[in-house]
Amino acid sequence: MRILVVGGGGREHALAWKLAQSPRVTRVICAPGNAGTEREPKVVNAPVADDDIEGLLRLARAEAVDLTVVGPEAPLVAGIVDRFEAAGLACFGPTAAAARLEGSKTFAKDFMARHGVPTAAYGAFTDAEAAEAFVARLNRPVVVKADGLAAGKGVVLAATPDQAATAIRDMLGGRFGAAGERVVVEEQLGGEEASFLCLVDGEHILPLATSQDHKALEEGDAGPNTGGMGAYSPAPVVTGGVHHRIMEEVIRPTVAGMAAEGTPYRGVLYAGVMIENGRPRVLEYNCRFGDPECQPLMLRLESDLLDLLEDGLAGRLDRAEPVWDPRPALCIVQVAGGYPGKYAKGETISGLAQVAEGEQLKVFHAGTARRAGATVTAGGRVLGITALGSQVAAAQGRALAAADRIRWAGAYYRRDIGYRALGRG
Repeated sequence: MRILVVGGGGREHALAWKLAQSPRVTRVICAPGNAGTEREPKVVNAPVADDDIEGLLRLARAEAVDLTVVGPEAPLVAGIVDRFEAAGLACFGPTAAAARLEGSKTFAKDFMARHGVPTAAYGAFTDAEAAEAFVARLNRPVVVKADGLAAGKGVVLAATPDQAATAIRDMLGGRFGAAGERVVVEEQLGGEEASFLCLVDGEHILPLATSQDHKALEEGDAGPNTGGMGAYSPAPVVTGGVHHRIMEEVIRPTVAGMAAEGTPYRGVLYAGVMIENGRPRVLEYNCRFGDPECQPLMLRLESDLLDLLEDGLAGRLDRAEPVWDPRPALCIVQVAGGYPGKYAKGETISGLAQVAEGEQLKVFHAGTARRAGATVTAGGRVLGITALGSQVAAAQGRALAAADRIRWAGAYYRRDIGYRALGRG
């Protein structure tokens, strides 16, 4: 089989790497890919942007692709699945109507309210004064979110009304373009966050291994939000009882609600949940694999990923039984200096050859490119060093040792990824 993986980040490198391991896969085309994907066995890059849906369709036809797997959210929200299916091509992911769960935070919050999915108190606004009045009525710390897609950066935790007002006016004033023309303001929830990912075939649900992302730039979860500074799997905060509650109170009502509204959900459904005293509440939905959660998940997955995706397309996920490596996996994301703000590109990366990749360690590329025979930085999040270990501490130590060998001007990474799990002993 020939597979097209849409995207060029760390998540897409992990997906392409895992799909290429299937004995049934002869070729993986990554569009546009990065400096890491092009060096994987059976994987080639194609210079087509991940938001060029017509270009991707032409590529899929030219390459006689059997299945397209979409990594980023933007093409899903823009309707790539609808377009490919109309052309008779198999494409794994939700339709544009179903992807609104991520594409519009207002839609997602209203959907949760309609279907009794537990979440924070909220309001949606296009007027700054009305939003600030809502903040005053809540009289507690809030979260201000751009309604549309903002690459994981359109979220501000505001401890005071002044901080909230600044974030509201900043977003409505155009910082995130059309994504910020409406803002959602909601109460801050206490507890610990976890990422709960499932494969869904419209009816049946296959929960994947749990994980926890680290969104803040600085250690101790301080500083501005990013697209993700690291992740690990499994997340010990999701105990057996919590797992059951998430399935029954969040995932099943979501899938049933989408079907009832005439937009059955098929693809990856990712609920970011806050867990407090065993009670889950939804922070947000995502309509695709998380990045960087995908990297430790793919390192732990022992089953053939292609089989699972085909089960999702064929409506037989009730028969799927994925096998996971029992060891935890942890990913440390190395970023360019200045990220998530302005950062330089084109910095030469050294030390990659000194990192011994193998069964317990994989360096997934994200914002990288090849130039004059060298690997250079080409984005904010550059690499995701991902390791297995007998315990979280061992996985963290192995990932840090590798990260310490890789350098470029301005490189930065957190050294405390997994600290919550380590705090639990």
